[in-house]
Amino acid sequence: MTEKDQAQRTMRLQKTRLPSVLYTAEQTRSLDRAAIDGGVPGFRLMQRAAQTAFQALLKRWPRLQKITLFCGGGNNGGDGLVMAVLAHQHGLAVQVLTVGDNYAERLSGEALDAWRMLTAEGIDTAPFKYGVSMHGELIVDAMLGTGLKGSVRGIYQQAIRSVNSCGLPVLAVDTPSGVCADTGAILGDAVIADVTVSFIGLNRGLLTHQAVDHVGELQFDDLRVADEAYEQVPVNLFRTTEEDLRERLRPRARNAHKGSNGRILVVGGDLGLGGAALIASQAAARCGAGLISLATRSEHVPASLIRCPEVMAKGVRGGQDLQPMLDNADVIVIGPGLGQGAWAEQLLREVLSTDKPLVLDADALNLISSHSTMADAQRDNWVLTPHPGEAGRLLDESTAALQADRFAAVARLQQRYGGVAVLKGAGSLVDDGETQFLCSAGNPGMATGGMGDMLSGIIGALLAQGLSLSDSARLGVFVHATAADLCVGRQGERGLLATDLLFELPGLLNGLDR
Repeated sequence: MTEKDQAQRTMRLQKTRLPSVLYTAEQTRSLDRAAIDGGVPGFRLMQRAAQTAFQALLKRWPRLQKITLFCGGGNNGGDGLVMAVLAHQHGLAVQVLTVGDNYAERLSGEALDAWRMLTAEGIDTAPFKYGVSMHGELIVDAMLGTGLKGSVRGIYQQAIRSVNSCGLPVLAVDTPSGVCADTGAILGDAVIADVTVSFIGLNRGLLTHQAVDHVGELQFDDLRVADEAYEQVPVNLFRTTEEDLRERLRPRARNAHKGSNGRILVVGGDLGLGGAALIASQAAARCGAGLISLATRSEHVPASLIRCPEVMAKGVRGGQDLQPMLDNADVIVIGPGLGQGAWAEQLLREVLSTDKPLVLDADALNLISSHSTMADAQRDNWVLTPHPGEAGRLLDESTAALQADRFAAVARLQQRYGGVAVLKGAGSLVDDGETQFLCSAGNPGMATGGMGDMLSGIIGALLAQGLSLSDSARLGVFVHATAADLCVGRQGERGLLATDLLFELPGLLNGLDR
């Protein structure tokens, strides 16, 4: 195995070590209570959390000699106080900066126990003041935990800005201060961490939206909480993993033929936009669909034949030309490069008149959101794959409002349009009406033209091979993002092309890369 291969494997393993179940902040607090009610004292949990975070610190920065800890007034600050004790006992020089007026007087419960442990150890503290000198080689952020409500202000805002501007590496305890644990939004200001260590229940917001630029390397530890505690907290959000892919994609029958692997039709590619539909078609071919047809402008057929002769490309002038192709398809993907003119509208209406399973992307979504006659479109057998801008148009709300709570937004999409809704972006989400799924794979290199077309072809191919709408969507998103991560592991993020993913897809789907 080459060094690059090893690094690539390590990156992927780090992601898969995270738990598959994700929680809101309130659900995590319920887990805490269940663990305590089950016989584990709250302060013991705090000690375990501090020990875990401190070990993560030593592993990442083994030559560290002095640290500065920013400690808030709640249990998150208590974790930091216990970490300070552990660091002092380990022989590190420790600087503890307390955040907030009358710090010790405001402490209670386990945080007060942590303060008493700190003072018994003889460790001095000082109140944080803007401009204070930081003596450490590293910052521990233990200011604000998962219970933050509203925007960060006052002394906490000053402390966060000081941490971000000091130029030192940062380890955040549980969540970077200022990050909303439920939505991933930044509440005014937020610490930018190099490592975040989360405990007991992995908060969903750490894996999506703005949080991904603040969390750094995400680590998790359940603090040895018993299974019985987790059984008491119902959940409906899961992180898609390689195990899910392995479970759903069984080996093919030895007597399989092309017809048994599904017939998929891609509809799109208006004049000047032919590449998008071709990318979707190639993705479907590389993901194992048995027969792939492409309905596009006649001008794009030669390019399709040269690029991928396995795709049966046909030029269509309108709905009448399209009808025979619809009849022969098991699954239809429509939208890549479709455009929004009369040709596109006619084809979309023809597709919507069928009862075949559909995957809608790009301009198909834009046409639905912009035409009043399609405004009431709703069906149970389609997958919608909008990015935040398209999703905002479908819901008639601003992109900013939608991104403020992506989990609620994808639920609204599904409730409004039916079927399965995908909300693309950092930490892509899938909602099937009962359960939500999050994809933690992926990277910024994917912010380039053609990636959405690639995804629609992948989802369509999985659907054509007999997977459910929900499994096709969530596994398609995962395969798409993981293929991009594999490419980036070799060549870096800049310059990544959508078609680079084509060469990774067969290996992922056949288990050759696992």
